[in-house]
Amino acid sequence: MSRPLTTVLDPGDRITAPPGRARASLIVAMLGFAVVTLDTQVVNVALPDISRDVGGSLSGLQWVVTAYTLMFSALLLFAGTFADRIGARRAYGIGMMIFVVASAACGLAPGLGFLVAARVLQGIGAALVTPTSLALIRAAYADSAARARAIALWAMGGSIAAAAGPVLGGALTQLDWRWIFLLNLPVGVVAVLVLRRAADSPRTVVPFDGIGQVTAVLALGALTFAVIEGGELGYGNPRILAAFALAVLAAAVFLIAQMRGRHPMVPLDLFRSRTVSVTLAVGFVNMAAFYGVVFLQSLYFQQQRGATPLLTGLLFLPMTGLVAGFNPLAARAANRFGAAATIIGGQLVMTAGLIGLVLLPAGTPVWLVAAVMVPVGVGGSFTVPPTTALILDSVPAERAGTASGVFNTFRQMGGSLGVAAYGAVVAGQATFRSGLHISLTATAILIVLTAAASLALRDGHR
Repeated sequence: MSRPLTTVLDPGDRITAPPGRARASLIVAMLGFAVVTLDTQVVNVALPDISRDVGGSLSGLQWVVTAYTLMFSALLLFAGTFADRIGARRAYGIGMMIFVVASAACGLAPGLGFLVAARVLQGIGAALVTPTSLALIRAAYADSAARARAIALWAMGGSIAAAAGPVLGGALTQLDWRWIFLLNLPVGVVAVLVLRRAADSPRTVVPFDGIGQVTAVLALGALTFAVIEGGELGYGNPRILAAFALAVLAAAVFLIAQMRGRHPMVPLDLFRSRTVSVTLAVGFVNMAAFYGVVFLQSLYFQQQRGATPLLTGLLFLPMTGLVAGFNPLAARAANRFGAAATIIGGQLVMTAGLIGLVLLPAGTPVWLVAAVMVPVGVGGSFTVPPTTALILDSVPAERAGTASGVFNTFRQMGGSLGVAAYGAVVAGQATFRSGLHISLTATAILIVLTAAASLALRDGHR
């Protein structure tokens, strides 16, 4: 029997904290996830203006996006265990303060190098906020049905931010692109204030896995560098080959450290669960598709079709806006048809949208292009809440921070590598259009494969 996944929190739901503190935990979790999600979406429509102001080629613009998502993904592994060690509430507060300071630095950046460095710092803050937001929910709601409803609301907060991001980014860019970063300051301050009312979270004393964390950052950083810069320098360039070699070596050392270490950052026994393995793959590919589409379509609308930043944001609104609207329906669909069927259906809808974009002829009206993008967002909205609920239900409460860190690491890795790969493919093609089509086709094939793998979820969690 599938667990109920609705989006209304019942006063009678069993929780581990008093109702007021549980609600505060949920509010803080939603604000945190919303603001870090907003920052991934609000930047894309401002990229051409950023380039004109502080300079930068296509690879430079990719780094404005991926510097954030790279550190986000690389440190999520550490952030999950860090949250388990000192408590999710304290870890969240540290992360949000870092995020606010970094946002101010982004808004005041005098050049591209400074901006990319500030985006790295933002990614560190975001890495601490995301898994701790889920861990706060896990600590506040003991009942799985109540927790699933809270997670649906958490996901909806992120979806609303994703929907507002392109439009808000376009509107603020009309004034000055720097406002897209300064907007984070008041939201972050409110989150820190509400955090005082949030429920306490459990702590587990675990030694720091230094080798694992350093090699994780090296592997992801080297791989992302090789993919992005290889598009311009050529993949036979000695620097690119060295970066690929470093990525492979660091990844190998990371795996050895996790297998032999007494206190691994990523306990490999997590992957014995079929649910964990499949949901991680789904999360990775889903985010690669979504982030890649947003990145390339932002450039397409402005550089290929001459749209303004505000018009570009409005063209994204049907896709991103319906994500927020369909999240509650996704919860009901999972309740009625089961999580696996909902996840598979969402991925197939995304595939339809990607194929539709490939088949559109040149010169298609921009409003029709925007309409064909809708299934990409809607499909994602039917995928994220049930996969998140499944992976949290697969682990005990004391490992919630670690599990959510691993899950969100894979999602953000998909986002950063998706942007890197899309940009590299476009840079290596004669025309923007051919690069776009190759990227979308490859992503559609990957989503079909993960949809097939999701059939394994039908037999339960293990």
